[in-house]
Amino acid sequence: MRTETVIPGLPCRDLDDVLPFYDALGFELTYRQQRPNPFAAVRRGGIELHFFSVEGFDPADSMGTVVVLVEDTGALHRAFAAGLRELFGRVPLSGIPRMTRPRAKQGTSAGFSVVDPGGNWLRISAYGDDEGGAPARERLTRVVANAARQADAHGDEAAGVRVLENGLARHADAPATERVPALIFLIELLVRTDDRDGAAALLAEVAGMELSDAERDVLADDLAVAAELAARLRD
Repeated sequence: MRTETVIPGLPCRDLDDVLPFYDALGFELTYRQQRPNPFAAVRRGGIELHFFSVEGFDPADSMGTVVVLVEDTGALHRAFAAGLRELFGRVPLSGIPRMTRPRAKQGTSAGFSVVDPGGNWLRISAYGDDEGGAPARERLTRVVANAARQADAHGDEAAGVRVLENGLARHADAPATERVPALIFLIELLVRTDDRDGAAALLAEVAGMELSDAERDVLADDLAVAAELAARLRD
């Protein structure tokens, strides 16, 4: 029987910055006050978060972090993505707020991160998320996991770009099923860092690759992301 509950309190500049964002993610507002201090609580299933506003607070300086463990990271990401598309017209990839794609990171299996308008990180992972008994990953898959650790977990996109560029050059003979996900992650990071020319060149490379029907089936999700990134560059 559960005997303890921990609810994180996270800072923001203004409650009206964060509450519409969490509403889009499917959270219910359970409490709000303005006096004696601005404070609010939201809940989505077993995830409960409290927020307090701080005058003069800069979200870029936030160190707020919450680890959220769920049964299915992919299902939660799809639900979050649908809400963010409704709010913003697309899933924000860079700046504050933003959300990363579900991706295995070095040291863990698949998960994703959300950075809210207060600059707070929600780090979404699956229960039992470790590599203790996981099979060895292929060469470029390990590179992608390392890049995800740098770019998605640490927020250092430049380091992620370097890891992917070096890995793609080092494993130029890797099969398409490894190479395409690495290329598309690199394209995503170039879009995040506003290197539109570099992203466009790599999108052209992916578009020109000869892929079998079986490879296209395996890479369907990655190719869909490539199409979405291409649409962003056309805007």
